[in-house]
Amino acid sequence: MPKQNKLQKFSVTMSLVSLLLGLASGIWLYFRSSEIGIADPVSASLIACVIFFGFVAVVLFVMGTADLPSMKFDSEEQ
Repeated sequence: MPKQNKLQKFSVTMSLVSLLLGLASGIWLYFRSSEIGIADPVSASLIACVIFFGFVAVVLFVMGTADLPSMKFDSEEQ
């Protein structure tokens, strides 16, 4: 794994949190859809939450694991 700075480590952590929120939304959707049906607006909102948190998790994970170059100069001449 490439060297990461603090913000990249935070990004990976938040991607895992987002993934857990997406899974929680999916589980909640599974149990709520049996009560209210899949055509209800609440079910549509939960589906949107699952999709949103899933894509946020992917984007944050990619940002956190990217191999970014150092923006510091090695010497004062450069």
